Amino acid sequence: MSGSLHLSGAQTTNVTRTITLHSANLNRNVTLSLILPADYSAGQRTFPLIIFQDGQDFPALHLSEMTAGLVSKSEIPPVIIAGIHANEKRIYEYGVAAQADYKGRGNKAGAHTRFITEELLPYLEACYPLQNAPHTIAGFSLGGLTALDIAWNHPGLFSRTGIFSGSLWWRRKAFGEEYHDSDRIMHRQIATGLCTPKLKFWFQTGDRDETSDRNNDGVIDSISDTLDCIAELEKKGYRWGEDVRYLEIKGGEHNPGTWRQAMPSFLKWALANQY
Repeated sequence: MSGSLHLSGAQTTNVTRTITLHSANLNRNVTLSLILPADYSAGQRTFPLIIFQDGQDFPALHLSEMTAGLVSKSEIPPVIIAGIHANEKRIYEYGVAAQADYKGRGNKAGAHTRFITEELLPYLEACYPLQNAPHTIAGFSLGGLTALDIAWNHPGLFSRTGIFSGSLWWRRKAFGEEYHDSDRIMHRQIATGLCTPKLKFWFQTGDRDETSDRNNDGVIDSISDTLDCIAELEKKGYRWGEDVRYLEIKGGEHNPGTWRQAMPSFLKWALANQY
């Protein structure tokens, strides 16, 4: 492992750290961005953990400054945040671990999941003062799908998950005469899986996430896919507004600017009762 340490700017009270962790599962070095409370090493308390996919987007999200500002106003407790940087293999390492999509994308999602559960979490738990599992996991776009898949299949490690503009269209067949909405891989996994009562879900979309509307119902696919996923969760017994939260942003697009706008809502939800 290698890394550099610096204190964040005057407007924050966080420590930010960039490290490189070798993954045997992914057979490569993985870059991580860490956001840490200034007193994380004092040994006086433990902190909740949030893991994000696409940690390379932290600067565009202004996540360190935002987190520190919310902490300073007592809107969230101090938190440790780890962001996994994606690389050129993102389209293969992110996805649903159990099944690649119809183009073979996501065929390394299982290895990515094992990196998180077998390598990253043990490292973080050994090196930083974390509260005991379960933790929170989140992501953007395809990273949001990945976060949902990991939480769904590892509820003992992650009890809350945040899906920002999730790629819930991920499917086992191409669009065409033979395609059916039941071919969406995450929806099918939820429909055929078992409910874990303690799991909590937070979804965000923007009404300008995309323009596609495959069934011509006047609702873009990203919103339809998200609401259909929530409907599958409700069939399992999860309760809208309690176990499942949904934020739709008017004018919201598929980019860090919109996700930054949604972030305070997510952080307050994810860290509620974590003091």
